[in-house]
Amino acid sequence: MATIKDIAQEAGVSAATVSRVLNNDVTLAVSEETRFRIFSIAEQLQYKPSRLRRMKKDEQLSRQQIGLLMWSTLEDEHADPYFSSIRNGIETRCEELGINIVKVLRGNSKSEMQPVNELDGVIVVGSIDDQDVSQLYNNGNRVVFVNHSGDLDEYDTVKLHFEQATRAVIAHLRELGHDKIGYIGGNDYVHRLSRQYEATENAEPRRIFFEKIMRELGLYDESFVMMSYWSSNNGYEAMNQLLQQSSRPTACFIGSDPMAVGALRALHEHGLRVPEDMAVVGFDDIEISAYLNPPLTTVRAHTEHMGRSAVQLLLERIEGREAAVHMTINTTLIVRESCGSTKK
Repeated sequence: MATIKDIAQEAGVSAATVSRVLNNDVTLAVSEETRFRIFSIAEQLQYKPSRLRRMKKDEQLSRQQIGLLMWSTLEDEHADPYFSSIRNGIETRCEELGINIVKVLRGNSKSEMQPVNELDGVIVVGSIDDQDVSQLYNNGNRVVFVNHSGDLDEYDTVKLHFEQATRAVIAHLRELGHDKIGYIGGNDYVHRLSRQYEATENAEPRRIFFEKIMRELGLYDESFVMMSYWSSNNGYEAMNQLLQQSSRPTACFIGSDPMAVGALRALHEHGLRVPEDMAVVGFDDIEISAYLNPPLTTVRAHTEHMGRSAVQLLLERIEGREAAVHMTINTTLIVRESCGSTKK
């Protein structure tokens, strides 16, 4: 594609002169012969102004039709805004680019899904079996998985840097003097579309990295790890179970803020002070975290950025990129009062 520099080189003038001539700058003192030569060369080289190129690209984007496949229900999103924030990031970026989301599919819907091969691409949010996705949409080069816990070498993926997040939490708690650190989290599953009630339990990354790091430090205690489901009620029950033990941690990393809400209630009911009797760190940084009593130290998962990044990866695939890209998004530790330190 010809540029202003190409035209300037052919015409024997500066790029600034070419730009001003092509933009009909009447204040420019240049001969009619030079003007004619510049326009002639531009026509020969089939030069198109960047504005027209942008208009053409925008028009091409507006014709793209993509689908969004999510495992979570609307009720799930209401209870835990983690996935709704990812979806918002996808929708916002698509709106900015003029890309049309023409289908939103829910993986746990009771109705049978029909193939959507007519779409220009699909973004999958959540851990859904990739073979099932390929039955639904047969162009794997145009599928992006967001927050899938498995290894998908052939697909574009967007994930959080769970190891970085977990190391930051443990390092901060140790700086505060804690060696007896527990973990409460939810189990992770790769769900099937073809058999809606079948799912394969998968290694939950926060739990895996917690054990790995604590073993490296020689501090891992299996009795301090409680696994359940991702809800406030299950966080409450898991903390109750942890507190019934004769030995218990002095700090606890909890895999989601909604679970941390339930865990804090259990601690309050047992008459334990946070952070004096137990420090607590959550994960997600949902809006309510800053308004709990005490305000919750948590890991900010940049979920909206995950959604926006997925759109970018899909767009690159549509434009012809062949190699799969695996994007890892860093997190930010937000220090509040529940861990016993207000240091930022």
